[in-house]
Amino acid sequence: MSKSNPTATGRRPTSPGARGSAETVLTPKEALGMLRRHLWLILFMTLIGGAVGTGGWYLIRRYLPLYRAETAIKVLPPIDTDPMNIVVAQVQQDIRYGHRVSLANLMKSQSTLQELLQRDEVRGTKWWRQTMNGREDPVRAAVKAVRCLERNLTAFPHREAEHIQVSMTCGSPGEAALLVNQMVNLFVYKHGETQRGDIRQRLAEVTQRQSAVEQEIRQGEADLQNVTRRTGITDLDQPTGRYFQHTITLRLNELDRQESNLSLGIRQFQADIGNLRQLAEGPITEQIQQLIEGDPLMVWLAQQQAALEAQLSSQLTKFGETHRVVRQARERIEEVRSRREQRRLEIAEQTRRANLMNARDALRVLEERLAELQKLRAAALEEQKRLDEARSEYERIVKTRDERVETLNQIKMQIEKYRILLDDPQTPKVQSVGLAPEPLEMVLSRHILLWVPGGTMLGLILGLSLALLVEMLNDLVRTPSDVRRFLPVPLLGIIPDAYEDHAVDDVDLCDVVQKAPDSLLGESYRRCRTNLELLAGEPFKTLLIASGQAGDGKTSMACNLAAAFAAKYERVLLIDANLRQPSVHIAFASEDADDDDPTGLTNVLTGECAVSEAIRPSNVAGLDLLHAGPPVGNPAELLAGPGMKDLIESAAREYDRIILDSPPVLLVSDAKILARLAEATLLLCNAATTQRGAAERAIFELEDVGANLVGCVLFGAEALKGGYFRRQFRAYRRYLKPRRA
Repeated sequence: MSKSNPTATGRRPTSPGARGSAETVLTPKEALGMLRRHLWLILFMTLIGGAVGTGGWYLIRRYLPLYRAETAIKVLPPIDTDPMNIVVAQVQQDIRYGHRVSLANLMKSQSTLQELLQRDEVRGTKWWRQTMNGREDPVRAAVKAVRCLERNLTAFPHREAEHIQVSMTCGSPGEAALLVNQMVNLFVYKHGETQRGDIRQRLAEVTQRQSAVEQEIRQGEADLQNVTRRTGITDLDQPTGRYFQHTITLRLNELDRQESNLSLGIRQFQADIGNLRQLAEGPITEQIQQLIEGDPLMVWLAQQQAALEAQLSSQLTKFGETHRVVRQARERIEEVRSRREQRRLEIAEQTRRANLMNARDALRVLEERLAELQKLRAAALEEQKRLDEARSEYERIVKTRDERVETLNQIKMQIEKYRILLDDPQTPKVQSVGLAPEPLEMVLSRHILLWVPGGTMLGLILGLSLALLVEMLNDLVRTPSDVRRFLPVPLLGIIPDAYEDHAVDDVDLCDVVQKAPDSLLGESYRRCRTNLELLAGEPFKTLLIASGQAGDGKTSMACNLAAAFAAKYERVLLIDANLRQPSVHIAFASEDADDDDPTGLTNVLTGECAVSEAIRPSNVAGLDLLHAGPPVGNPAELLAGPGMKDLIESAAREYDRIILDSPPVLLVSDAKILARLAEATLLLCNAATTQRGAAERAIFELEDVGANLVGCVLFGAEALKGGYFRRQFRAYRRYLKPRRA
């Protein structure tokens, strides 16, 4: 037995995260089934919503009518137009839109709304009287009126168009139009007055500036006259340049030129004196030689010498070299030559000395002239300096005066522009495009096309929400999809609710397989048997039927499953291991021949009798029973003892299948003890009573003790709307109808 039950002494191996592998996604088919199950609730809430919407539409139109009057304000570009300029400056679209947004916010400001409430036309409306409500404090009523305007008066700036859409919503169409028209008139007038006031203020400032500039110009003219009178220079206003120069400047220029020439002459004479001094000490130059030759005495002496030489020549021919006459002639010639040389030296010395003295005298004259010119130039420089200072001051005053004149001209142009803007009808940047007409229809919130479909949709949504809430609050394991989504064990069978199968109306639920084999209920037990046989792994003989709570149908499942296995010609032993509240003996009371014999499992475990003495046959071929026996005070200890294990091992040698009915897993520990001894455990979930949390805890506790939990069976599943049991019932009856006929 120990070899065939590998989990009897240890925990059944499970993959990591086995309990978290349950699928929790709601499929579209399951969602549709949920809607079909609560179809009447959804339809009822939808009809209620439509009725409420219709009634609300009628009541709100009758007692709370609401009309909206609309008009528009044209907004010009936010720039100061120049009436003197034909070209109009372009403004970016974002800047213009921002200007419209600012104006819309200004229109909705508290100060503008309070000014609107001060108008007599507004105070005469029914809306004002209803808002004020004389029994209230006037201050609080005014605050209430402002809050009402903030809610119902809208100013929407268009992004593309140059308009601000202004609308007012109230209970009267005429008053709605009146209020919006009063607001537009107030805002246009107020904004226009603000614009014109700004222009008037700027005009006054510019006019005052004009007077100040004119005074500065007059002061500048007086300063020019003072400069002329103080300096004594009358032609300071004349231009200066290449073609016109002041007399002082001309005189200074002439003195500079003369000084330059004198300086040049002085330098030349100084150089000449040096040269003459060198010539006086050096040889006679060619120029002096020419002066010497031109001297009359030198000419006469030259003639005398020439005559004497001619006479000497004739005397030499006549007398010879040694003659006294020849010697006298030669002496006279030498005397003439000596006188001539002396005269030459005398003339040369006189000439050179005279030239040197003349040069020195001329140099002295030039130096005296230069000193005099320098004095005159210093005086001229002083006059030129005074002229430059006067002219600089004069030009500075003239420049300032001209700037003031230019400023005055600009100021005059600005004054003219502001005067034109004051009279320009486009000076205000906002203009009314017309009065708002009285609205002919109520606002969209008062239309039947909104209330009736809206109420119907709300009712539908409420119905769907209630249906979803009912489904969410119902935590029972009712359908196969619940088992698949919430429980980490395979579903091996579905046992329909007996009330849905009329073939078992007069049959005990424990005898369905035996007495109603053609019913869908019986077929469900046989399908469960087949699924158990087809499980992968080693075949098992011992099967424990367990559930979380009492009354889940374990005994019915055990009895019918045992009968289904016996129908396969297997020898089956059904053991009632629920020693606390046994019920197998009740289910087979009519078939048991020795019904009054209380011998059972407890007698075997306590050693009062052998197993063969406690086992009794049933009217089902191949099915034997082992009742629970007399009650004992320690059932858990008996089941945990070696006697129960020996009993199962001995029975396994005699029977093909052993099925144990057990007490609830979550109430007592008996089921967990039996789960360790059984080769396989089948968990039963009752669709009417088993909660998801209870099923999960039962699975956890069975796995915690090492039970081989092969799967679960959904017991008592109802044929819900949207499920497949109704179709399965009809299909099964049609399938068996020819056979029954």
